Amino acid sequence: MNPRALRGVIAAVAVLLLLYGGSSLARVWQMKHQVEALERDIAGLRDETQRLSRTIDGLRNNPDEIERVAREALGLVKPGEKVLKLPPSTPGG
Repeated sequence: MNPRALRGVIAAVAVLLLLYGGSSLARVWQMKHQVEALERDIAGLRDETQRLSRTIDGLRNNPDEIERVAREALGLVKPGEKVLKLPPSTPGG
């Protein structure tokens, strides 16, 4: 093979590597960032799962927790109790 043809083949291979190799590297970089984002999401979901598990455990095993949720979240009161509703406080006042 003459030197000119050899240079042409090398140039063609170099161009192919840049085109396909470059896009592959970009794809790997993009996938790496996607994996990192998904790992952060998983960590957040694990924290949320632990928080919800503690809440469930409290509701299953602690009558005081059930009462607290009934009062705060559902606005329930015991028979004969009176509820005082105060106006919302204003900032600075």
